[in-house]
Amino acid sequence: MVPAMMPLDGVRVLDLSRILAGPWATQVLADFGADIIKVERPQGGDDTRRWGPPWLAGDDGEVTAESAYYLGANRGKRSVAIDFTSERGQALIRELCQRCDVLVENYKVGGLAKYGLDYASLRALNPKLVYCSITGFGQTGPYASRAGYDAAIQAMGGLMSITGEPDGKPGGVPQKVGVAVADLMTGMYAVSAILAALRHAEKHGEGQHIDLALFDTQVAWLANQAMNYLVGGVVPKRQGTAHPNIVPYQVMPSSDGYFMLAVGNDGQFARFCGVLGEPALATDLRYATNASRVAHRNDLVTYLEHRLATRPSAEWLAALEQATVPCAPVNTLDQVFEDPQIKARNMQIDLPHPAAGHVPGVANPVRFSATPVRYQQAAPELGRHTREVLQELLGLDAAELAGLDAAGVIAMFRDVSSI
Repeated sequence: MVPAMMPLDGVRVLDLSRILAGPWATQVLADFGADIIKVERPQGGDDTRRWGPPWLAGDDGEVTAESAYYLGANRGKRSVAIDFTSERGQALIRELCQRCDVLVENYKVGGLAKYGLDYASLRALNPKLVYCSITGFGQTGPYASRAGYDAAIQAMGGLMSITGEPDGKPGGVPQKVGVAVADLMTGMYAVSAILAALRHAEKHGEGQHIDLALFDTQVAWLANQAMNYLVGGVVPKRQGTAHPNIVPYQVMPSSDGYFMLAVGNDGQFARFCGVLGEPALATDLRYATNASRVAHRNDLVTYLEHRLATRPSAEWLAALEQATVPCAPVNTLDQVFEDPQIKARNMQIDLPHPAAGHVPGVANPVRFSATPVRYQQAAPELGRHTREVLQELLGLDAAELAGLDAAGVIAMFRDVSSI
């Protein structure tokens, strides 16, 4: 049986990005079937390869050169080690670019121009090229030359000002989110922008430059909090796990821990009051509507915290689920991957790896009915595909490859386990 096509079969991406935002975008494109050629420095490669522990362990129990961080953002790609600070390396990138549909890079503004690898230079060689530049602050503006780091962007972009416990409570200081959400969201915006630009290129035969900034992205997905400020003129404050527009909608204490309560409308609140054994709360004028509950948030939440702390989380969750009141346990990651729904949806995957046999991973959440995601391989070892790609796309023979390798322009993978 011939495997079903994947959505991006035939699309080739030259990936000059590293760390997280760019690699996250190209990993999603790889999941969708694109051929991702990850270009790395011959010495060291992507910085995140060294961002451990933990490290991937080989079949012999010895740690490999791949950190868990690197493995989490680079599956399905082909690693080609090229030093494009050299003239011959730059020529190789230009040749590869002419055989690619997309280029993704996250160097500082103007960083690739000195190598002749900027959009203007490459567009002259490949007019249909979709060239996506990811930077901290974009190609224009007073901050354009600054480097951008996720935690700094979360701080500057307002996210930390609305994340964490309120002033005056224990731990009441600005907090960052537990994963690099500015990077990850920028990666996801990059995916949608690249797909839109590819559609334009197919229709009009014209590529384009995508200018995508972490700072812009962070501000863009402040969502309802941004609109609350723009419409209401009130600067949002940190509210812990509470929702600025809905009450009660936050983590609540129980006798043995915490659980998430997410009452989204007045009907749910009435059912919640029934479970609580306090049906009169649902008709109390202070709490009968969401707007009144928001106005009397402190009184209501203080009372609910006292009442909910009398029984264990499991009892509340069972009763609330029976009454169709939205709620959830606060799971640790071991509990997440043991959750029967996560198991049923096959959200943990295993991918083949030459040194370790296999590598665990987290599945792409997108489920296509006609073109399902297929995972080809784990994140590659540095230079694993240098020989393969340069032979396949540029037609270089063994002697040419050996000469480039000896000159340090490229690095070809050598499997020491077979020596």
